[in-house]
Parts: sequence; C-alpha cells; structure tokens
Amino acid sequence: MLGNLIGPELKELIATRNFTALREAFADWSAADVAECITDLADDEQAILFRILPHAQATEVMEYLDADAQQVVLKAMGTAEAARVLNDMSADDRTALLEELPGAAVVQLLQLLSPEEKAIAQSLLNYPEDSVGRLMTPDFIGVRDGWTVQHVLDYIREHGHRSETLHVIYITDERGILIDDLRIAELLVAPLQTAVTELRDSNFVALRVTDAAGQAIAVFRKYDRSVLPVIDSEGKLVGIVTVDDILDLQEEQTTEEMQKISGVEALEEPYMEAPLLELVRKRAVWLVVLFIGQMLTATVMGIFEGEIAKAVVLALFIPLIISSGGNSGSQAATLVIRAMALGEITIADWWRVMRREIFCGLMLGVLLGTIGVVRIVVWSNFTTGYGQHPWLVGFTVGTAVLGVVLWGTLAGSMLPLILRRCGLDPATSSAPFVATLVDVTGLMIYFTAAVLILRGTVL
Repeated sequence: MLGNLIGPELKELIATRNFTALREAFADWSAADVAECITDLADDEQAILFRILPHAQATEVMEYLDADAQQVVLKAMGTAEAARVLNDMSADDRTALLEELPGAAVVQLLQLLSPEEKAIAQSLLNYPEDSVGRLMTPDFIGVRDGWTVQHVLDYIREHGHRSETLHVIYITDERGILIDDLRIAELLVAPLQTAVTELRDSNFVALRVTDAAGQAIAVFRKYDRSVLPVIDSEGKLVGIVTVDDILDLQEEQTTEEMQKISGVEALEEPYMEAPLLELVRKRAVWLVVLFIGQMLTATVMGIFEGEIAKAVVLALFIPLIISSGGNSGSQAATLVIRAMALGEITIADWWRVMRREIFCGLMLGVLLGTIGVVRIVVWSNFTTGYGQHPWLVGFTVGTAVLGVVLWGTLAGSMLPLILRRCGLDPATSSAPFVATLVDVTGLMIYFTAAVLILRGTVL
C-alpha cells in the first residue's frame, strides 16, 4: 500500500480525516521521507499529518523538518505534546530550531523542557552564533582509560541509546579531559579483557567549542571524519559534532556564496518563501551599484568621441571587447573565490596566483585575439565595412583583446585576495562586479590601442 500511495491519495486521506489509514501508511516510512511529505503540504495539513504520528516517530521526523515546518507543527501541538517532542529531540537539532525563533518564543519553549534539557539548551545557546558550540550535541559515550573492553561494551549497552552516534567512543580522565578516541570496530574485535589503555594511541583530532563553524567543515574534509569531539579551553570533552550537521552547514554556506557571486545579497530564507519586496531589495542594491558603474562606460566613450567619429568601425567591436574582458574576469574571480573557500589558496599565495593568471591571461588573450584578427581579415574580403586597412583594424582589435583579457584575469583573481586582506568577504567580488570594472577599463585599453596603432591611417 505504502509504495503506491501518491500525493492525491494522501491528500484525500487527510481531507476525509482518515487518521487510522494515514498512521498505517506512514508506519514504515523513514523519518526523512515523512518530513519531505509534510513539507510539501499546506500549513494546516502539515499540522494534521504530524499530530497523527506516534511520539517516537514524530520526534525523529521533527528533526528532519525545515525551520518553517517545525514552527507550524509546534504551534499546532498542545503544551504537553510539544514538551515531549522538544525534550526528546537531539540537542543540536533543538538548538537549530530555537535559533530560528523570536526571543519571546524561545523563552516559552525553554519552559517546556525538563531541568536537565533546559540547562543543555541554554548552555548551547550561550555559545557565539556561528560557532562550533551551536552545532554540537552533548550526547556521546565517554569511558575511562582504565576500563576493559568488557566494561566499555556493558556501559554502551546501558547508556548507548542516549548517544547521537556510536561510531566513535571517547576516552576521558577523571576530570573529563579528552585523552583519545576509539572507533567502535576496534573494541568489537579486541579481546574482552583488553584494557582500553592498550588500544589507544593518543592521536586524535578535536574541535574547540569557540571555533568558527566554517572551520569545522575544513577539519571534517581534511581528516575524512563522520564525527569529531568538541573540547573547551581546558581540554574537557563537552560534545560532538556529526557530519549531518556539517553537510547542512556546507549547503548553507555554498548557497550564500553562490548568491553573492551572482551579485545578490544572501537570502535568509528559501527563494520561494522570500517576500517579494525582500527579494527585490536584496537584488536592487547590487544592480544600482553596477548600473552606476556601467555609466562610466559612457564617460570613457565620450573621451574618445573624436576617434569614434573618425573611425565608426571602432564602435562595432565595443561589445566584443567588453564581453571578452568581463568573461575572463568573471572566470578568474569565481575560480579564486572557490579555491579560497576550499582552503586551497590563502592571501600569502597572491604572487603564485598572479603569476599563474598572467600566463593564463596571455595565452587566452592570444587565442581570442587571433580569432578576432582572422575573422576581421577574412570578412573584409566580403564587405567594405572595415575600410581600406582591415589588417590594421584587425591588429588593433586583437591587441585590445589581448590586453583586456589579461587585465580581466588579473583583476578577477586579485580582487578576492585584496578583499580578504581588508577583512571583507571575497564572495562580494562577484562576477557582475568584476565584469563592470573590466568593462570600463577595457574600453580605455581598446581606444588607447586604437589611437596608437591607427594614427595616421584610419585616425
């Protein structure tokens, strides 16, 4: 029945209030699938669907819902039901929910928690925003150095249901200082009487609770871990961060970066849920800045008005020059911004980046410039539009393209590094911004080359 249940059938069950059939339909669904189904429904239907779920399943589904859907179902719950779900949620998922709510709502929800869970929630919320402390959960398995494997396994059987994950077990001393970590596989294959001391090597990686959340992404990637411990300033183990939270964070940061690179202020909610006026405001700021910048192209063309009047043919290639420089600059900016985000390059690598881009710019400029020269010379055999000196016009365009492409690659690659050096977000050196900068300067390069090469002939 479940495999063949489609959207219209599900909505019909909701409309007819056939709660028994709905409960049976979702009994074998994974929490992630149920959450996806709920999110696709209208707000009132989301609440109906959620409330018919068994408590254990409802708690798990709540952790997979997005922030808006979580708020909808919470409002539909009774106080007792909301308290049960919030108390049973993973600490990190509950923190993510509370972060999205207004202060007054957070205070009300905290009152629904048990004293133990309330203390945990408040301690996590007290960490700086966008820090590792906000991502972690205190639900982990910690054992002592002197225990045997048998003792550890017995402890896991008794307390393991409370842990976020059992993939890794953490060894601490009597003060809670992290000594080492052990993969569960190492314990399962070891003799039961083996002491934990014999298995550990004190070679572990840990995050600090005050580290920026973005740093955790790099650490997970570097060491290829699914979970990492979190320690405080004294080295005490206070929690763990799991890879599912890192994946969510990575998606959020990548989305924000892509929006900035495209010349849009980062949206604070999904595109379809963003208010229209907010969407306009986020886009208008950069569009106005870029529009004003593009006005400088008219100023540059005014400076060379006399040259254009003498050789109208020069105006034909303005779009070609502008697009070549803008495209090469946008490419370089995107590559460098992404490399910086992945930790592949830093500010100290500026000379290496510049050297590479000089050679790239020269080779790309020669390639495009040659194509431009060949096109003009060949086409001059079929038209008189290029005047009596097509070779000189072609050489002018080819030289300008070489110069503009070289300048575009340099500007696009260096601007993100300069912004980072100034403490600004490199992603703000968006492709449209670089393109606008190169457009204005590219025209100057083009007309300067034309004056130098065509003087005494066309000009």
